[in-house]
Amino acid sequence: MNKRRQHILFLVLAIISIGFIALTILVMLHPTSFIDIEFSEEIQEHQNKFLDTAMYLISCPGFMPESPIMIVCTSLLLFIFRYKKAAVYILFTMIAGLVSTIAKVLINRPRPTDDLVRVVLKTTQQSFPSGHVLFYVVFFGFVVVLMYQLEGIAKWARVLVASISLFMIFAIPFSRIYLGAHWFTDVAGGFLLGLLCLYLLSWLYLRTPAKRDEAPVAEQQ
Repeated sequence: MNKRRQHILFLVLAIISIGFIALTILVMLHPTSFIDIEFSEEIQEHQNKFLDTAMYLISCPGFMPESPIMIVCTSLLLFIFRYKKAAVYILFTMIAGLVSTIAKVLINRPRPTDDLVRVVLKTTQQSFPSGHVLFYVVFFGFVVVLMYQLEGIAKWARVLVASISLFMIFAIPFSRIYLGAHWFTDVAGGFLLGLLCLYLLSWLYLRTPAKRDEAPVAEQQ
């Protein structure tokens, strides 16, 4: 990577980090802000049973025990197809849960309440940052990275998996707000922190070459 790209990457990571820190300070000073309430009202303006079910289903992979089961199954599938390095690294996405829990405990922001928003799904953990959003950015984001790297997989399958993963990443913030589980600043914080974790995981994965039998086709030729 040349110096210009390194500088751009450093600037982007710095902006993301500053953004997360700024959001953290904001929610600690103002746990319930006008922006959060307005955003929740806009998202929850149209309510019906179909949307309740759809938004719940989008959130399902982020619950326990669904999320670790999904991670382990994905890892096993990659291992079966001899992508051993990818199989190991996909397991590391579980760390997103630990990062989320530590941040939640330290910041200790309460969840949205019934008197302010419509709470479709009650949750017990603290609110900031959104653990679902953080996990989806890390897990599904890393899946997108793998689909770009693992050229031995059929192109149609890589495009399909990457498309579904991107949909989940961008749908989960709306799902969490619609269900009344999080504020806008919660999902924004989860997204930013998730990007930082995703970058670190992807950097660790890409910095060491895969074995010949799982390297991209172009590298094997």
